Amino acid sequence: MADLNTELDQERWYRDGRGPRYKQLCRHISGLVSSGDLVAEDQLPSEREIAEIANVSRVTVRKAIGELVTDGLIEQRQGAGSFVRGSAEKFEQSLSSLVSFTENLQARGIASSSHVLLKGLFRPTPTEAMVLGLSPHHQVARVHRLRSGDGVPMALEYSSLPEDVLPRPDKIDLSLYELLRARGTAPTRAIQRVTAVNASAPVAEHLGLAEGAAVLQIERTGYLTNGRPIEFTSGLYRSDIYDFVSELRLD
Repeated sequence: MADLNTELDQERWYRDGRGPRYKQLCRHISGLVSSGDLVAEDQLPSEREIAEIANVSRVTVRKAIGELVTDGLIEQRQGAGSFVRGSAEKFEQSLSSLVSFTENLQARGIASSSHVLLKGLFRPTPTEAMVLGLSPHHQVARVHRLRSGDGVPMALEYSSLPEDVLPRPDKIDLSLYELLRARGTAPTRAIQRVTAVNASAPVAEHLGLAEGAAVLQIERTGYLTNGRPIEFTSGLYRSDIYDFVSELRLD
């Protein structure tokens, strides 16, 4: 690992007329990664320490680190600090098959885990009522989870189902689809919409990203064989980890 007390000194990277300090600092740290002076899992000093070494404000450091996170070079881990990200291969997940997060990771030999952020029965929102065909007096089961692979946060999933399909959302452990299959109520087809959005502050904090970083949003409505909609899930997936692919055929 490079001697960052020397490498981050402002005399090493700042030149008049070559752009804002945060841009130059960002390019300098990126160059240290490219040259191998900083390698995967190397930890950067704290914002305060970098600011003192480089003789710049913490705002300047925060903006530089934020760009490095957006570019996928640095990973911010809550409560631990900023680390050089490894060049891990992206995960490809098909948009044309109903495979759960857990099943997708298991097929790759990756340990999946979930942190439940919310689960219970609630009055449906207008969107939930419309998508799932519920009346206002019905209840909807909601399960919000942070999904991780080998301990790395990868996605946030917010799922809503009719109460009769999932009467005990508190029983959700890891795989929602596994539980639904056991009950004979797993969807057999789904319609999905994929969009690119910017991570809000809470989303970024959960996923270990900088606020405003690009993430993939997938909204999925799952149906039973009789056409009844029984699942509405909105997922936010890290674009630096996930690629979603689909196969097209000429009918």
